Amino acid sequence: MKPTLTIEQLCIEAAQFADLESTYDEPTLYGVTDGKAVGTYLEQKFSAYLNETYDCQSGNSASGIDFPGLEVDIKVTSLKQPQSSCPFKSAAQKVFGLGYHLLIFVYDKYDDPSRRTGRLNMQHTIFVDKDRTADFQTTTGILDILSRDGNKDDILAFLEDRNLPVDDIGADQLADRILDSPPNQGYLTISNALQWRLQYRRVIQQAGNISGVIRVR
Repeated sequence: MKPTLTIEQLCIEAAQFADLESTYDEPTLYGVTDGKAVGTYLEQKFSAYLNETYDCQSGNSASGIDFPGLEVDIKVTSLKQPQSSCPFKSAAQKVFGLGYHLLIFVYDKYDDPSRRTGRLNMQHTIFVDKDRTADFQTTTGILDILSRDGNKDDILAFLEDRNLPVDDIGADQLADRILDSPPNQGYLTISNALQWRLQYRRVIQQAGNISGVIRVR
């Protein structure tokens, strides 16, 4: 019987995997500039690496994340432009977080023309707790308003200024939720789009310095 994968073991294995990957020359990556293709390659390889040792609950299209049993989604991004997309569920994600943890692999790709291989030099491996996956500026603004005795009207005005993708009824419900249960400080930058655009420069900078944003490697 294989042991069940835990978040702690996932992070340990991610660090070891990143070390190994940084020394591996892959012919199929030579000349590849499509970040999505690189991400698919690395995610599939990491999943196969884990399945050799652990009983893993694989992701599916319904859950939308890689390890639904652990509430963890894997993100792979280039150091040159550390960002990726994720499904949009509701405007509340920008305030209260995505609803799941992130394991982020940040690579710097190198091609060797003489050997016609590509290598992913893994620069950062970071775990972001789901409580820290909200938008930095949005949560900063809301927490500042609340610290200065802000009321519902103040929150509604702020949400309107931030152009959150929500109608008047949704904004009213979101404001009530914020007042009842203030959000945690988030550390992602989340841009409005048909899919959320997640940007990771801040978590790269802050990893290991704040709770919930862990430098795995």
